[in-house]
Amino acid sequence: MPQNSIDPSRAAESGLPQTNASLDDPGRFRTDFVRFATEQGVLRFGTFTTKAGRLSPYFFNAGLFNKGAAVGQLAEFYAQALLASGVEFDMLYGPAYKGIPLVTATAIALAARGRDVPFAFNRKEAKDHGEGGSLVGAPLTGRVVIIDDVISAGTSVRESVKLIQASKATPAAVLIALDRMERVGADDELSKHSAVQDVEHTHGCPVVSIASLDDILDVIQNTHDGEFEQHREAVLSYRAKYGVL
Repeated sequence: MPQNSIDPSRAAESGLPQTNASLDDPGRFRTDFVRFATEQGVLRFGTFTTKAGRLSPYFFNAGLFNKGAAVGQLAEFYAQALLASGVEFDMLYGPAYKGIPLVTATAIALAARGRDVPFAFNRKEAKDHGEGGSLVGAPLTGRVVIIDDVISAGTSVRESVKLIQASKATPAAVLIALDRMERVGADDELSKHSAVQDVEHTHGCPVVSIASLDDILDVIQNTHDGEFEQHREAVLSYRAKYGVL
């Protein structure tokens, strides 16, 4: 359980700008997303234990984007980040299970922006009747963007790349919501690279994120509110200890 965490219901009162700014402003969509995630209770500050056993001053849980309007807004951010990246792509792919609503909603958001592209996702267990197989949606062809929430160990990406390449398609990029910019490994043997950098090196395709830890820090350092200010030093210290060099 978080300790000294910020109540997301106070986000609108905290000095954080509301998420009604244009997503087409390339200088703002990253920090707008941080504010939006905070308002939704998806990004929280306090004391949390990560899967790696680290004590983190913040926690990001994309599963809490669980209402229609919130998922629609999230998809707009995904679409904006992908288009702003300049990555050339032909279709989208979402790994089960989290990637399924993400890829569906993002395809809708892209279509609204004039990029009507096919999408697909996989089943965890292959279907042995009907059309069969493990893939649902459009056939995997051309340059495929993989959509997920975050990258931790890179297992989901590795499995997705294998599936895409088996279909003679090409992984064009991995699109995620947040890049934590953390080096992997135990405290006494930290790698020089983050999980995101390892994925880029291993699979030879870029990882595009809506926002990163640096964007979180940007919002914290430029938000004049006592509740956020009390976590500033903790986030800075965490970045200094675990952040990529």
